[in-house]
Amino acid sequence: MLSRLFDRYGGDVLESATAVEETRTGGLGIRCEGVVHLYKTFGGHDVVALRGVDLTIRPGERVAFLGPSGSGKSTLLALLGGIQRPSAGKIFLGDEEISRMGERYLARIRSRQVSTMLQGSTRNLLPYATARQNIAFARLSLSGSEREDALADTELLDRVGLLDQADQVVSTMSGGQRQRLALACAVSTSPRLLLADEPTSQLSHADRDHVLHLVHSLGDDFGTTIVVVTHQPEVAATFPRTVTMKGGRVGAEGHGGSEYAVVGEDGVLHLPGHIAAEWPPGTLVRFEDDEQGRIIVTRASAEGNPT
Repeated sequence: MLSRLFDRYGGDVLESATAVEETRTGGLGIRCEGVVHLYKTFGGHDVVALRGVDLTIRPGERVAFLGPSGSGKSTLLALLGGIQRPSAGKIFLGDEEISRMGERYLARIRSRQVSTMLQGSTRNLLPYATARQNIAFARLSLSGSEREDALADTELLDRVGLLDQADQVVSTMSGGQRQRLALACAVSTSPRLLLADEPTSQLSHADRDHVLHLVHSLGDDFGTTIVVVTHQPEVAATFPRTVTMKGGRVGAEGHGGSEYAVVGEDGVLHLPGHIAAEWPPGTLVRFEDDEQGRIIVTRASAEGNPT
């Protein structure tokens, strides 16, 4: 039964009735090409949230988005989940471009292949329903045969440690219990892509570690593609890959504990935070090649001499 948790068919996409490939196992790949997103303030002013994001996430990868408030990480997550549409650029899930997909077909993708956990457990749950009822509600979009193939609610609740709370009303649960239930609801439709916005915020260390263990076990057991937004470096450090958003762009990536700056389309290179703090805007720098093929960046004086 566990092996069928993430086996799902995504259905039709695009107004031309192109079909999503009938892939029932594994994660869903992501590709962003020059993604730009603007939104208006209450005063009617345009704010640029994303400034040309280019990003590829392989099927089954687990990635954490980092960055300060306003850097665009939550906006990018919402675009990947089809909750919002980009102002410009293209977003692909697998081979399908969701950025120009009709709403009816996009809704099928959201209900069957992609699951999004919004920030704050209460936004993902019915507070006056029980744990079991919340899972049933999350599965309403599935067909009868799909519900039969899905993991039984008792098995799913047991997996997240809430079997004894199956008939408990959500509003009486602790914060950690609600977040684990939100995760159970998110995976109850067997998605190929799980998106989670700050899933460990405001949790105790024990509850945070429990939620992270559950998230990573999904990737280990089923190959689900997982993208998490977090402001906690210790949470991001548990992911094989990190993407740091800076000013609406991908500023850096981390792989295996090492961080790499990402050169933007216009040649912009974001400095690591500790260097940027010491080198204010307008600082002169020099680029030199050494004998090993590396580029050395040094600070220069106002006259252009190394300091």
